[in-house]
Amino acid sequence: MDDNFAIQLFEGKRVRIVWDAEEEKYYFSIVDIVQVLTDSADAKQYIKKMRARDPELDSKWGTICTPVEMRAFDGKRRKVQAADLQGIFRLIQSVPSKKAEPVKQWLAKLGEQRIDQMIDPELTFQMAVEDYRRQGYSDKWINERMRSIEMRKELTDEWHRAGITEQKDFAILTNVLTQAWSGMTTGEYKRHKGLTKENLRDNMTNVELALNTLAEVTATEISRQRNPKGMAQSRQTAKEGGEVARNARADIESRLGHSVISSERASDHLRPLEERKAEELPFEDKEDK
Repeated sequence: MDDNFAIQLFEGKRVRIVWDAEEEKYYFSIVDIVQVLTDSADAKQYIKKMRARDPELDSKWGTICTPVEMRAFDGKRRKVQAADLQGIFRLIQSVPSKKAEPVKQWLAKLGEQRIDQMIDPELTFQMAVEDYRRQGYSDKWINERMRSIEMRKELTDEWHRAGITEQKDFAILTNVLTQAWSGMTTGEYKRHKGLTKENLRDNMTNVELALNTLAEVTATEISRQRNPKGMAQSRQTAKEGGEVARNARADIESRLGHSVISSERASDHLRPLEERKAEELPFEDKEDK
């Protein structure tokens, strides 16, 4: 499943969505869709009753419903019941709701937007920016995150060109680079921040993001110059890229007098956009003060 989480709004209600790049289709949270359709106080209980009164739907539930990891509204990732567009349309048939037709039109519009995004990738970035903004991230942090996403893509493209294709090898190279500049593997870094399934970069401060991006940009440029082949040579370029960022980190810390590796998590500082005042900055780095 592609790490392409989003939260879309229908009449002010949030619906979690994941784009599966391999299957090239959306998966929607069933609970969220039912909540939109019914305004039920307990959408999960409504689903149980709906299945009980519709034996055909219940018999096909295993093919309609797919456990998909999505980001909960508290920022953590969990497996939730989800369905693709076809499955959601079948589910809508079992829900007596005045909103059925508007929801169908809304879902069709989302599908159209995804096609537009595939034609114009800039739209995907715009969607990600709005998603982060709704979650409560500051514009300053979002700008850094968008740059880091672009630089990460360039690095993974370079690794792929070097012959790296297995997901586990991408993870190994990421660990090499992360450990070289931060002194911790990705897993250790997440534990340092108290994270489990949450995305590490989504919980980095601006300084941490900048250093990680420096490591990735440097590794990319070294790789382009040396044209490595295979895992061993790619590990070396990843390590050297991380070492450049490590040196920059040491210089910053010597001037500040403290470590820039933070145990803080972005989710601890975020408030939904509608709850924030316009002048608030929800997640400032201590280093920036």
